[in-house]
Amino acid sequence: MEDKLKEWKFKILKLTRVTKVTAGGKKFKIQATVAVGNEKGKVGIAIDKGDDVALAVEKARKKAIKNLIEVPIKNGTIPHEVYGKYSAAKVILKPAKKGHGLIAGGAVRVILSLAGIQNAISKILGHTKNPLTNALACFEALKKLKKVK
Repeated sequence: MEDKLKEWKFKILKLTRVTKVTAGGKKFKIQATVAVGNEKGKVGIAIDKGDDVALAVEKARKKAIKNLIEVPIKNGTIPHEVYGKYSAAKVILKPAKKGHGLIAGGAVRVILSLAGIQNAISKILGHTKNPLTNALACFEALKKLKKVK
């Protein structure tokens, strides 16, 4: 199992301390949002909780590997323009010519680079600055991409 984990690169998108209030008091946990990819067309995102940062990140990483999608890549970019929406976040992804680079910000840039896309243009249209919803909107957009023959 460890050999399979080593081929995947991962980035932590967000770490949050969450609290559960019970009759016995407050219970603190760490919530990690992690994106994984092999930079060859596969990418995944997951959220998980743990008692400490290392445990939360490892659990989210393993969950993200199980939640992979295949992204069609044509000459280092996406095959066509696509729109994705998740909650309040909206993202547009457009193909770019070779040499333009990855013109994207925040969580969208991380997702696209982990997928192995070198040239693309993106725009976050929603009013949310939450990296989790922006990443999931990008993920939804990548799911809509169709393979080009």
